[in-house]
Amino acid sequence: MIALLRGEVAVRRADHVVMLCAGVGYRVAVSAETLRHVPPIGHELTLHSHLIARDDALTLYGFHSEQERDLFLMLLSVQAVGPKVALAVLSGGPVRELVGALAAGDAARFQAVPGIGKRTAERIIVELREKVGVSADTAGAGSIVARRGDGGPRGLARDGLLELGYSAVEAEELLSDADGDSAEELLAQALRTARR
Repeated sequence: MIALLRGEVAVRRADHVVMLCAGVGYRVAVSAETLRHVPPIGHELTLHSHLIARDDALTLYGFHSEQERDLFLMLLSVQAVGPKVALAVLSGGPVRELVGALAAGDAARFQAVPGIGKRTAERIIVELREKVGVSADTAGAGSIVARRGDGGPRGLARDGLLELGYSAVEAEELLSDADGDSAEELLAQALRTARR
């Protein structure tokens, strides 16, 4: 696995850069957010990277920070989100803002990304909201951490509401006042609220 590249910028385009590393030119797909940190041609650059091997191609993706790469990998775990869509999401702003949008359930932020509709935006929020968080390290820079567990009973109840056809926002609203120790109790209270 190619996890890090350090070399000279040989080509700088809107969606990729070519880096000369020990005499070899690597074409690396990047987000607009990473591209903002790429220096002019001829200067040295370090990128965290991820290699995706397919039958017809080996594609390198580059990231300004480990946090951006971590979010890219989490986005790839969501059904209907491929590498191009994940890069488009990352082009939408700094990682902290994107994680904040996930935490806030801001589906509109993800729907604004080309290639993402309402269902995919809601799926991204539902699948990643409980998995990511921001943790401050000693240097003051944030890092994305995967949270353990499935969100407990509340997460299971939310998943149940989604399976019943409620949107992620509706599910959150229905569960906001629900009280119970098990997913079944929470789900029953949420459904009673929905019938009112």
